[in-house]
Amino acid sequence: MSRGRRLSLRSRLGGLFKGQSELDLTDGSIPKSLFFLSLPIVITNLLQVSYNLADTFWLGRYSTDALAAISLGFPLVYLFISLGLGLTIAGSVLVAQHTGADDAAAAEYAASQTVSLTLLAGIGFGLLGFVAVADLLQVFGAEPAVLGSAIEYMQVISLGLPFLFGFTVFIALMRGAGDTITPMFVMLGTVVFNIAIDPLLIFGVGPLPELGVQGAAIATVLSRGSAMVVGLWLMLRGSHGIRINPREMIPDLGYVRKLLRLGVPASVENTGRAISVNAVLVIVTLFSTSVVAAFGVGIRVFSMIFMPAIAIDRGVETMTGQNIGAGRKDRVVATNRFAAKTSFLILSALGVLTFVFAPEIIRLFDDSPAVVAEGATFLRWIAPTFGFVGVLRAYSGGFRGAGKTLTAAAIAVLLFGFIRLPIAYVASQGVIPVDIWFFGTRTPVGIWFAFAVSGIVAATVAAGWFELGNWRGVDLSDASDADQSGGDATQGEVTGETEPGSTTSEA
Repeated sequence: MSRGRRLSLRSRLGGLFKGQSELDLTDGSIPKSLFFLSLPIVITNLLQVSYNLADTFWLGRYSTDALAAISLGFPLVYLFISLGLGLTIAGSVLVAQHTGADDAAAAEYAASQTVSLTLLAGIGFGLLGFVAVADLLQVFGAEPAVLGSAIEYMQVISLGLPFLFGFTVFIALMRGAGDTITPMFVMLGTVVFNIAIDPLLIFGVGPLPELGVQGAAIATVLSRGSAMVVGLWLMLRGSHGIRINPREMIPDLGYVRKLLRLGVPASVENTGRAISVNAVLVIVTLFSTSVVAAFGVGIRVFSMIFMPAIAIDRGVETMTGQNIGAGRKDRVVATNRFAAKTSFLILSALGVLTFVFAPEIIRLFDDSPAVVAEGATFLRWIAPTFGFVGVLRAYSGGFRGAGKTLTAAAIAVLLFGFIRLPIAYVASQGVIPVDIWFFGTRTPVGIWFAFAVSGIVAATVAAGWFELGNWRGVDLSDASDADQSGGDATQGEVTGETEPGSTTSEA
């Protein structure tokens, strides 16, 4: 390739991506900052979902039982990872607030403590999961062939949890510092590696034995492990994003308590989602294997479609944290409102496409007529509500970035524990003795209905919580200590000076 072409390519990429040194998240245009911060997150998350999509694609061609097995195991994987995500979110928020306050030493200390605590949590949860996974999966009451394969899959994933946690904390800390591009490139390399070895280990090629479901799990762990090694190496060097210092990684009990104050509610929020999926899966397994497989494919499709909303969520989290650290209370409100509107529009558009092409989307992963029919029904029930999920994620990111992780957790518990699960059971099991629509009939449609209703209600609660002024007069960074972050700027107290309904020219 000629030098001129290389420069042209670099110039085009430079128009799409802005590095940490080129972004000032505490000043300038909010839409522009959020776009350049979130775009690499979208790509990173799409790449991350491809781990699961690759497993789903190849195992769908291996056997329907294998696909049902990872459908059974995936919610449990999500549960384990969610338990550790709270710690990474806590670290990301603290790094963002200290970065906004221009206190590099406090940001590096927060990052170092978060890495050590997260890795220890990964080891602990991994050992616990390996021992308990068989008993946990028994709860779902799946067919013996499916259950056995799911146990094999989950035991390998459990032993690999330290690697999964390690790479997740790398992404979170870099994001808190404002660098979302480096994790994107690291993820790209490991995804290519995973896609290359996945079919080799599942089907067996040459000297490699046919490992089926277990092969897919091994491929995932090897890929995530390589990503973690690269991520830790980059943070130790400190040439990108955030630096960690080995001497500061010895657990500081006082700081651990600080991380837990932020991290435990964030874990509750993420774990609430995971427990909900697992609990709903118990209801799903009351139906046929094809319904279980359709549910598993649908959940993976959602994981891909919701990537823009999750990216905006994480972008808002970082921008909120940095602006609180910098004392820019006006930008906190404007960022959250703009993000909610944008996320609603993007997810609504994706919902239209999903509704129209639902059968074709399911057929990419499993072409069994029963799975395609049920999976398409699932997608078409929830697709019209995608925009509301976008609103929920945008405001949740703002609450977390402000240190209000308990607020985000409360909304999640409301969504999953008190709305989705009860409705899913009642509506799908014919408990209501009325003959209206599908009610009064035992049908999985009741489960799909619960997903749609719960998303709308939770988005309404999150928006109302923000817009009706529940942040007014509240210290948004409850878990931040001024002495750790260079002064009162990081206290981030929002008072009546900025009403929740206000806007700025950037919004």
